[in-house]
Parts: sequence; C-alpha cells; structure tokens
Amino acid sequence: MRTLVAGVGNVFLGDDGFGVAVARHLAATGVPDGVAVGDFGIRGIHLAYELTSGYDLAILVDAVPAGRAPGTLCVLEPTSPEPADLVDAHAMTPGAVLTLASGLDLPRGGRVLLVGCEPADVSPGMDLSPPVAAAVPEAAGLVLELIAKEFAEFAEGERRC
Repeated sequence: MRTLVAGVGNVFLGDDGFGVAVARHLAATGVPDGVAVGDFGIRGIHLAYELTSGYDLAILVDAVPAGRAPGTLCVLEPTSPEPADLVDAHAMTPGAVLTLASGLDLPRGGRVLLVGCEPADVSPGMDLSPPVAAAVPEAAGLVLELIAKEFAEFAEGERRC
C-alpha cells in the first residue's frame, strides 16, 4: 500500500506551519515502509501533482481553523473538492489542491484524509504557539494510527480478492 503524508502550510505564519512541523517530526522519528512523508509547505501545485501519483492513501496535515480550542486535532475526509481560485499558487488550500488534482489527466489516487489542528496564532513569525506545538507529536501519532488502520483494512481486502 502506497501512502503519502503531506505537511502543508506557511512556516512564516506561526501556527500555519503546523503541517510542516508534523511532517518533519514524522521524517525524524520514522514511518512504516511504503509511506512517503513530504514537506510541501505552500507548494500546492507540487502537492496536487504528487496526489495524482497513484497513492492508496494520502494524509494531508494542516492548520484548520474551526473555532475550537487551540491545539485541538480533527480528522476530516474531503468528499468532493471545493471550488477554488487556482491562479494563486501560494494561496492554495487543501480544497484547492484537491480540485486541481481531480482535474489533472494523470492516474487517480485513493483515499484522502486531512488531519487538522486548530491554530491559536497565524500572525507573522516562525514559532508555533504552545498548544499547537504540543499537538505536533500527538498529531504524528494520529497519522500513524490512521495509516495502521488503513493498512489493516487494505490487507483484509487483499485477502478477500
């Protein structure tokens, strides 16, 4: 099973760099075979092309403001790409990336999940706020749990064929 873990966000805007911090944490601590970890930062076009490379699972990790307590994690499964302005490559949200990937004439990938964290501060600066920094290892563990669960379901499906 091929899996991509993509850390996204702008490291120059405080907590918006959460996804990148999780990707760096996973790269440093190790991931299972068949899992690629990438720091895509604000390079949404590169991520869109990577998503079309035939992954069975892609987990995007990003700051997701939703009015919860800072550092709160969530897992979302985008059901359809959101309409988005794809002209500005530096403003590509995960929804915009999925929209672009769905329109490319390349092999389609598998399931996409988004692990999000409620940011506290996205003002200019390179440090994560304390609650978001504390959520980095927890999010890395959550990503690994999601991979293990998907791998178990994938293996079960393989045995049924």
